Amino acid sequence: MKLPPRMLARRRKLASGKVWVGYYYNGRNATGERQEIPLGTDLQAAKRKWAELEGTPPPADATLVGYAIDQYVKQVLPGLGVRTQAEYMKCIKQLRGAFANAPISAIKPSDIARYRDARTAKIRANREIAVLSAIYNLAREWGYTTNENPCTGIRKNKEVPRDYYAETDVWDAVYDAGVIELQDAMDLNYLTGQRPADVIKMGKEHVRGDELMVTQGKRGQKLRIQLRNAAGLTDLGLFIEKLKDRPVQCMSGHLVCTPNGTHVTAKMLRDRFEKARATASAEAEAAGAPDLAKRIKAFQFRDIRPKAASEIESLDDASKLLGHTNTNITKRVYRRVGERVKPTR
Repeated sequence: MKLPPRMLARRRKLASGKVWVGYYYNGRNATGERQEIPLGTDLQAAKRKWAELEGTPPPADATLVGYAIDQYVKQVLPGLGVRTQAEYMKCIKQLRGAFANAPISAIKPSDIARYRDARTAKIRANREIAVLSAIYNLAREWGYTTNENPCTGIRKNKEVPRDYYAETDVWDAVYDAGVIELQDAMDLNYLTGQRPADVIKMGKEHVRGDELMVTQGKRGQKLRIQLRNAAGLTDLGLFIEKLKDRPVQCMSGHLVCTPNGTHVTAKMLRDRFEKARATASAEAEAAGAPDLAKRIKAFQFRDIRPKAASEIESLDDASKLLGHTNTNITKRVYRRVGERVKPTR
């Protein structure tokens, strides 16, 4: 159990077999000698006395869900990725409103189910319950509750994975309308099958011999993507050689940069993609191809990773390239075209 600084817990086994726990403040007397000041046996009351001795505000009531949320935000969240932190904070904002003042040991699975059913944002509710479950697991480790995690076994709202597939005519239209750094990012995204955030981080220092070393930002999965095989350089290998041969290189060493050598950030990539998509859609409308224009408008940069997964013949190879531990998620979420089969005759 985590205790505040200079607060001690003394345990004694009684004749009855029960364990007595008393709390003390590790302080000093008037002459500067160490002295343990009794704080009592009730943890919350002991913390209030501790706060008085420390001259700090009394700690939040650790029996409430809000206190566990605060500790999670303070101790766990900083160790997560920037985008994950932002996503989790959106969930935590909702959770505070519903559970912050509730006793942590009083929450039941039925309360979680009611929360799920009351949320109009059904998919978001799934994420929020997952975050609350993580908070409860740590609250149990920290000793704030001995109850089972009330989120365990709670049915999630049904999620339908995005099913958009960027066909060749859509890809070509946006690609041709884009500036060179967008084209480079699209090619690198497609050839590596990685997330956009990982693609724009790729640099020349990640090219080691005949491999591109990738550490995925989301889960830290490490990959070595081949730049050469028995037949020679792969398409990815050829593409990276082309980037390295450009007359102007990015000063930071990143592979994707503007013609003047500026590293392309996430916002720059998003702005350039949206501009190219709008241009391509307008051109399709003007050419009398409303269906193509509609499909172009639906295209998102994040659809490139599933396009790559869908166009690799082997499901196992696709799953490995995406960094998945098994093929189920690759097949269910990322393979967005049907298997190519032979006709009856």
